[in-house]
Parts: sequence; structure tokens; C-alpha cells
Amino acid sequence: MTAQAEPELETKTEDLTVREAIRQALREELDRDDDVFLMGEDVGEFGGVLEVTGSLYEEFGEERVRDTPISEAGFTGAATGAAATGTRPVVELMFSDFSGVAMEQIMNQMAKMRYMFGGKAEMPVTVRTTEGGGMGAASQHSGTVHTWMAHFPGLKAVAPGTAAAAKGLTKAAIRSNDPVFVFENKMIYEQTGQVPTDEEFTVPIGEASIEREGDDVTVVATQRLVGESLQTAERVAEDLDVAVEVIDPRSLYPLDTETIVESVSKTGRLVVADESPLSYGTHAEIVARVQEEAFFSLDAPIQRVGTPDTHMPFSTPLENEVLPDGDDVRAAIERIA
Repeated sequence: MTAQAEPELETKTEDLTVREAIRQALREELDRDDDVFLMGEDVGEFGGVLEVTGSLYEEFGEERVRDTPISEAGFTGAATGAAATGTRPVVELMFSDFSGVAMEQIMNQMAKMRYMFGGKAEMPVTVRTTEGGGMGAASQHSGTVHTWMAHFPGLKAVAPGTAAAAKGLTKAAIRSNDPVFVFENKMIYEQTGQVPTDEEFTVPIGEASIEREGDDVTVVATQRLVGESLQTAERVAEDLDVAVEVIDPRSLYPLDTETIVESVSKTGRLVVADESPLSYGTHAEIVARVQEEAFFSLDAPIQRVGTPDTHMPFSTPLENEVLPDGDDVRAAIERIA
């Protein structure tokens, strides 16, 4: 599915943070469909460890916003069973690193049940989880594991980089009849943007967004690096007279390869910026698809911007050294522009 430059929204919009946009999506879907309910550690009375679920417990009650024991395997498995019987659970895994505790339920049950039942069982479960460094939360709370879920057949994985995408993808995930992981970068919760107020607004899963048009270099960036790449593109335009096109894939699986390939066919140059480790990950998948479909359009080697193959340090100076940022994106652009 090909994405065009985002047109001016005809519907009314409001300025929301990413956190507010996600909460608004959850509120609207809880209100719209009685089969939707939230579950996870501290999502209820506490309002979420990063305050995303907020006052939803008071608004919808403990039957619809359920606090769970500290057992990721237990409540992820419960959600899988609940989805198989027709409800639409929205699970919060407090940090994406904790998905390893629930991997049996995710990989062998949630992802495979529809296939193993010959398509007769639907699996409308949404898993929200936070990821990424920048908070000094050390390695067990700062991982970026979205590549794992994008790799497993039967799962969809989305990773919004803007407030509008955060709301639209969350709503689309809840309405999907397949399991969807929504990866929220914790460092952009306070980032603001214009978000449609229409309660039927969704972002199609599998459709990228061209956040900025340009003719010289394509930057495919995810999550936090979308905003950083947009700021870098502005500076590069002023300093080097290089027009950078910035694409937010929004969905990691399914991936909108067509939009990326069309952009690279125009610019001839590609930078892939994603916070996950560089080896065997999101970068590699995007690079491989462009190599297969747009090799003869390339005028320079593809550049990758990401985290080195290391765990996230607790030390702030070391964490800053490891995390990719706009300066790294600029350096990659300058190598090939």
C-alpha cells in the first residue's frame, strides 16, 4: 500500500502529547466496544507506571481496567485465551524486556493459534509495551525488541513516531482480529502533535507516512528518531542545501516496502534510523528489501543508524554514547549526500 505525503487533515484536530493520544485511543475504544478491556501490572488504580492509562480505572471500573499479578506469562496467556473466546483484551507489558518472560504464550500460543485452528479462531489481542533508552533505567528496562515480534509469523508489530500515529495505530490494533504489538518509545510520551478528534480516526496497519518530502536523501526513521530526523532534515537543508525525505514506516510488520522503494528510486540514497541493535534487525530488513527492489536506483551505499550490539548502560554518559540521535543521522546523511 503506497503512502503519499500527508495531506492537511480535513477533520478537526487538537494538540496532544503521545501519552494523551494513546490514553484517548484507549478511552474511545473502551467506550465504543464493551468487549474491550485493559489488563496489566499497575494499569488500574496506579494509572500505569508511565501514567498512560491515567484515570481510566475510575472511568470504567475494575472489570474493564484490570490490575494483574506480577506474572507476564500468566496474564499474557489469560489475554490469549480471552481473545480466543471473543473479547478484545489490551495487555500492557510494563517494559518490552519483560516480553521474554511471556515468550511461550506469545510465540507458541498467541502467534500460532489462528494458523493451528485452520483460520477458525480469531486472536483480537493488543499488547502495548514501552521500550528504548534515555531514562537511566538500565539494561533490563531499556531494551528495544520490536524486531522480535515483527519476525514471528502471526503477529503484527507497529511503532508510532508521532502523536497522531500513536492514537491511530492503537485504535487500529484494538479493532484488528489478529494479535498486534504496539511499541511505545518511552522518551516521546511528552512529544506533542496535532491529532484528529474524530473517534473513527485510525491509521491503517501496514501504511507508512511521508513526514517530510525531499529529493536528495531518504531517511526511514522509527519512534523517537522520527522527530530527531525531522529536526536534522531542517538543519541539513539550511547548512548543506540537501533536501531530505523523512519516512515513518509506523508499521514494522507488515512493512510498507512500496513507499520506501518509491522514495529511494527518487532520491538514490537511503539512511535507516532505528534504536534497535544494528545486527540482524529492523535496519537489515529494510536494507534487504531496498536492495532487492531498488538496487539500480542507489547512488551511494545505504547507511544504518542504530544502537551498537550491546546492552543499555545505566551510566548516563555511557547511555548517551550508545543511543543514536540526530547527530548520528546527520553524519550518515553527510557520508552519502
